[in-house]
Amino acid sequence: MKLVFATLLLASLVLTCSLFEVTMAASPFCDSRCGQRCSKAGMQDRCLKNCGICCQKCNCVPSGTYGNKHECPCYARIKNSKGRSKCP
Repeated sequence: MKLVFATLLLASLVLTCSLFEVTMAASPFCDSRCGQRCSKAGMQDRCLKNCGICCQKCNCVPSGTYGNKHECPCYARIKNSKGRSKCP
């Protein structure tokens, strides 16, 4: 009985991890646009993460490395918990 329970637990853990990775995968469009957007950022890992989140939600990223948020109003509207713009 313990072996069956352990096997089911392990199988569910593996399945959950594999589904999590699929949902967290970014699109090639977002990867390339965020790479350009964050190319001059001081904290690139944070910039790429936030840009990726915003790109997934809005399907667009403003051109350039700063500003131009008028090109993508959805991107400009996303706020963090402090009320500031989440998207770089």
